[in-house]
Amino acid sequence: MLSFFKKYKLFAIVFTILSIIIISIIFSILNPKKTLPIYQPSQVNAEMVDTTIQYQKKYHHIADFSLTNQNGKTITQDDYKDKIYVADFFFTTCQTICPIMTKNMYEVQKKIIADDEIMLLSHTVTPLIDTVAQLKRYAKQKGVNASKWNLVTGDKKQIYELARKSYLAVKDNGDGGPFDMIHTENFMLIDKERQIRGFYDGTDLKEIERLLEDIKILKASYNSK
Repeated sequence: MLSFFKKYKLFAIVFTILSIIIISIIFSILNPKKTLPIYQPSQVNAEMVDTTIQYQKKYHHIADFSLTNQNGKTITQDDYKDKIYVADFFFTTCQTICPIMTKNMYEVQKKIIADDEIMLLSHTVTPLIDTVAQLKRYAKQKGVNASKWNLVTGDKKQIYELARKSYLAVKDNGDGGPFDMIHTENFMLIDKERQIRGFYDGTDLKEIERLLEDIKILKASYNSK
């Protein structure tokens, strides 16, 4: 009996290894890794998209930009090169959804504070009111870490075009006043290629949890390349 087992020992080992490989392949087929969509203007609520790109179905990327952060530093796309980041639009004097959004963005900041791949970017929609000094005061009040999270102001036209033509995140009521950019509660997840990979309700903690999970998925997609 012992000689029988010795005779087929190699066969048993090979069979076991092959079985493990086959089971692993079947499992990966039945349980594929989750990937995030790449959002194009044609897939987003038309209210949020400039009419010039509403029907664009591919090749959408966040445009180049040059804005000023809470410390008076010029922030461009180069500061976010090879980074995954979360973007939103707000204003410091908002008393409705903005305080909730900022609080929840702060929660995201806490989760990604030690991760060099992830950053945050908040654009004011009232740049004439939200000066550098005003943003600095706001940042201090809200616990903003400038190494991870830029609050930016600048040319209103540029911010408006970024909102409508790049991030697809702001409504327009067309009155031409200081509050004519009606921002939403959306947080946008942007990948290293400057593509939109997700929209999240920045006032909803469950959505914040989903955002954090999607950040992990997006990070994993780069690590597996």
